[in-house]
Amino acid sequence: MTKAKVPAEGTARPEVPAELLDTVRSICVGLPEVVEEQAWVGTRWTVGRHNFAHVVPIAGGWPPAYARAAGTAGPCNVLTFRSTGLELEALGAIGHPFFRPVWGTRWKPPVAGLVLGGATDWDEVAELVTDSYCVMAPKMLAARVDRPALETDDA
Repeated sequence: MTKAKVPAEGTARPEVPAELLDTVRSICVGLPEVVEEQAWVGTRWTVGRHNFAHVVPIAGGWPPAYARAAGTAGPCNVLTFRSTGLELEALGAIGHPFFRPVWGTRWKPPVAGLVLGGATDWDEVAELVTDSYCVMAPKMLAARVDRPALETDDA
């Protein structure tokens, strides 16, 4: 087993800005039985033992798997989350700021990502994170989440 590459010696690991972390945190902690924890890099949120959202800073091409997936050496921050079906296909087709990490296809449900920045639509982020939570949470917890009804053409 190989160890994850680390930033060059003497270089501090990048950190997610507090304001950005607080914004994502406010979305995640509003969901039932969520736990926030420090990940090997960045911060992640879980339900049960299942990761449904993870914010990772990228700087100087580190961490390399995230930098390659997002198509940037940074500095920036990315959010990864779980997605399925047509939503996953659409996010993959949109391209930047969305991305589909190759390593994320091995997990079920698959992982999608979003480069966060000044143009980030936080309502969309809240929807994506909530959907991710509902995909990963036990059915009884997902049922407690207030989600807008899907629009139909019948209206």
